[in-house]
Amino acid sequence: MDDRFNTTAGWVLFSGIVALGLSVLSGKYFHADKEDRPEQLGYVIEGVEAEGAGGGAAAPDLGTLVAAATPEAGEKVFAKCAACHTIAQGGANGIGPNLFAVMGTKIGAHAAGFAYSPALSGHGGQWDWESMDAWLTNPRAFADGTKMSFAGLNKPEDRAAIMVYMESMGGAPARPVPVVAEAATAEEAAAVEGEAAAEGEEAAPAAEAGA
Repeated sequence: MDDRFNTTAGWVLFSGIVALGLSVLSGKYFHADKEDRPEQLGYVIEGVEAEGAGGGAAAPDLGTLVAAATPEAGEKVFAKCAACHTIAQGGANGIGPNLFAVMGTKIGAHAAGFAYSPALSGHGGQWDWESMDAWLTNPRAFADGTKMSFAGLNKPEDRAAIMVYMESMGGAPARPVPVVAEAATAEEAAAVEGEAAAEGEEAAPAAEAGA
């Protein structure tokens, strides 16, 4: 009885030692004890970009958007504002102030007799293209505490269009220059300077020879 029990216990102990050894070896071989990502994935899904690789194209600059916008498109977008604002010359104030010729005026002081919120009347600055774009993007972020409940326009094309429509209704400051046009102007200026410098260098030897 004792010999049989000892034999059985010995085999059980031996099996446990073998299993433990195999576990250690397999862990080292398959890196089971490591939390690092495998150097090469098992398979790659075609058409799926890696995280953080190549984001979307940058949005056009404000000058480019304004240059492409039309008053007609802006009038359609302004329909979202018509419940609170009028824009015709001489139009009455409503929930919001009349917006005729608002572009270029002092922020929070355009419509006489309208009760602007302190957040807006105390903001400072003028309604230029950049400030109006920021206001239309998110009024509460532009002037925290404003009474205006409109959430804002997400599409930069819509904001540019509505500003061009405002421009057609009473004027506006000078438009922002598109980045591409600004770069081209800088290149032209550099080219002119280079030509002038080259002409100066050519004229110098001639003057020395005449002397």
